[in-house]
Amino acid sequence: MKTLYVSDLDGTLLRSDQRTSEFTNRTINDLVRHGMLFSYATARSYHTSHKVTAGMTAAFPLILYNGAFVKDNATGKMLLEYFFAKEDGVELLRTLLGSGVSPIVYSFIEGKEKFSYNTDSIHPAARDFVLSRKGDERERAVRQDAALGDGEIFYFTCIETPEILEPLYLNYKERFHCVYQRDIYSGEQWLEIMPKNASKANAIAQLKRLLGCDRLVVFGDGVNDVDMFALADEAYAVRNAMPELKEIATAVIEDNDHDGVAKWLSEHVQDELKG
Repeated sequence: MKTLYVSDLDGTLLRSDQRTSEFTNRTINDLVRHGMLFSYATARSYHTSHKVTAGMTAAFPLILYNGAFVKDNATGKMLLEYFFAKEDGVELLRTLLGSGVSPIVYSFIEGKEKFSYNTDSIHPAARDFVLSRKGDERERAVRQDAALGDGEIFYFTCIETPEILEPLYLNYKERFHCVYQRDIYSGEQWLEIMPKNASKANAIAQLKRLLGCDRLVVFGDGVNDVDMFALADEAYAVRNAMPELKEIATAVIEDNDHDGVAKWLSEHVQDELKG
């Protein structure tokens, strides 16, 4: 019986300093090299997830942008991708702008991955987010809202007040894949909108089939992990997880700052691999 192990990244595999520890890196590298089938699922991009997991060098697939992309960790090769239909991207951008939201828009423009934002209207918290990514080759500052719609769009990040974002979430949550939650680092309210099939659960299900796995074990901390918890045979919430996730978890393990996921894997997977 083959098991796929999938962990969320921020708040779960990463410590509060937004890095994986040496222990976590060493544990996962060793287990993957001995045959563990592993992936992490994150809202981050390949670029930023690679930076915060720099010591994790083993070859395994990465689930990125909350399931919009799946890439190979070692080569960066795209294994799975989802984009908005052109008319849906146009409609979403028009509605967001009309509601007073200046989004960060992720797209492929002339074959290159970019995130675009309007320097004149972006929310202060979104500007801080962009500034934290200075030097990122994907950055694309524009001065016209129309330019936000360029290319093939696959992700919208909106940072605003709940009063502005909640109606948009309620309007689109059935039609698209929406994640509405407070950022664990800044405390700001975020709304992230992706194509309907772009979810952690869908990406994991396809990865499970691709790898020929019979079982799924997952780890998480937030509301955007609920869908993959529902899909799993076993689901473990770290001690710092939201109460809603703990309620549906198989069990609660140590928190992210004490390497809860890596310790669980070290204790449970080594014997399975030997067997």
